[in-house]
Amino acid sequence: MKKIRVGIVFGGRSAEHEVSLQSAKNVLEALDRQKYDPVLIGIDREGRWRLDEHTRNLFESARPLPNLTADSPREVALVARGEQSRLLDLSGDTELGRLDVVFPVLHGPYGEDGSVQGLCRLANMPCVGAGILGSAVGMDKDVMKRLLRDAGIPIARFVTMLRGGPAPDFAALKAELGTPLFVKPANLGSSVGISRVESEKEYRAALAVAFEYDVKVVVEECIVGREIECAVLGNADPQASIPGEILTGGGHSFYDYEAKYIDEKGAQLRIPAPLDGPSTEKVRSLARQAFTVLCCEGMARVDMFVRDTGEVLVNEINTIPGFTRISMYPKLWEASGISYSQLVDRLITLAIERHAAERELKTTP
Repeated sequence: MKKIRVGIVFGGRSAEHEVSLQSAKNVLEALDRQKYDPVLIGIDREGRWRLDEHTRNLFESARPLPNLTADSPREVALVARGEQSRLLDLSGDTELGRLDVVFPVLHGPYGEDGSVQGLCRLANMPCVGAGILGSAVGMDKDVMKRLLRDAGIPIARFVTMLRGGPAPDFAALKAELGTPLFVKPANLGSSVGISRVESEKEYRAALAVAFEYDVKVVVEECIVGREIECAVLGNADPQASIPGEILTGGGHSFYDYEAKYIDEKGAQLRIPAPLDGPSTEKVRSLARQAFTVLCCEGMARVDMFVRDTGEVLVNEINTIPGFTRISMYPKLWEASGISYSQLVDRLITLAIERHAAERELKTTP
């Protein structure tokens, strides 16, 4: 049987570039080589797509978070060739063979926000994970929270501001949302650019940091509660995993970038989360609801808070969750009975099924 050729796209221009490389390495290792033929496509920080052994060498680096540099000579593009998309070597305009499906392991802007998903759609290519709309909505914390709120899903109170626009006075925010506050770039993940603030001085500094990463910033109230995460898998009939809990340690005031990826003592994952039956079902139900409301497909990780009162609030959704060995998404499914290799296989199958269904739709009146 002909192997399915999977283009694993990783790296990218976002601040989550290094994390993407770690995730891609694990996806590559999980692929069944009897069934799949992987093609590594690395995107450097300048946005150039690379294809050669240089991308493989990155995974042999001793550093915990290797970086894709721009010194690889072989630049490629994904192009549509009739019914079958192919890779094109831009140095000689020669074709490098077909691709059957793209597995984007890109976190943050230029990959998780609908950009690559749109490219795949134009190239008539199945793409793992959410489509254009779900990806864009899931990336933008402001739009995401408004849609969740309008759907009646409980969320934290928040205020949004734009670069160059008026910034709310700290005293007014404190009166409305309390303190501490969290200042976040609207379109970024992995806690990059996020600050916890309790004073006017910290607030101004946090805005400066957040606006380095985005033109839109979200300021949220602090929710006192347990940090719970739930994984979702599927298309029209999504399934939710058992929930897991994150316990932040190592002196970190919240689950920041260092706690997630650098400090080995920065966080502890508790799977399954020690919740009672009704709370567990409420978390799983809200995860599926959020997934559907935000027009997601394939996969997502829904992050929530559970207060001591039992109230559950949705914090955000991640349409391309981390796939590193310490990432919650694959760990939750493993604890729910789906191994890492089975999970990757199922995600590719879901992408191919959705693409086939979309192709049956009429394109003319």
